[in-house]
Amino acid sequence: MGLIVKAILLNILNPKLTIFFLAFLPQFVEQGASSPLAQLLLLSGVFMAMTFAVFVVYGFLAHTFRKAVIESPRVQSWLRRGFAVTFAGLGAQLALSER
Repeated sequence: MGLIVKAILLNILNPKLTIFFLAFLPQFVEQGASSPLAQLLLLSGVFMAMTFAVFVVYGFLAHTFRKAVIESPRVQSWLRRGFAVTFAGLGAQLALSER
C-alpha cells in the first residue's frame, strides 16, 4: 500500500481529529445560519488547507536540513566528534561517580 494511501487512512480513521472538528469548530458556525453544515465543512476545509501548507513547509525545511547536515561530510565529521566527546564525558562521569 502506498505511503499516501496510508496517510489518508490514518487521518480518516484517527478519532482525535474527528473529536477536534466536532468539539472546536461548531463554536465558529453562525447561530441560525441557513446552512450550518456548509459552514462547518468550509471551516474544516480551511483548517485542512492551513495544515497542509504547514506540512509542506516542514517538508521543505526537512529537505534543506538533510542537504545541509546529513549529506555534508564536514558536518557529519563534527557530529561524530561531538557525540564521541559527549559519550566519553558521560563515561568518565559514570566511572568517577560514587553510589
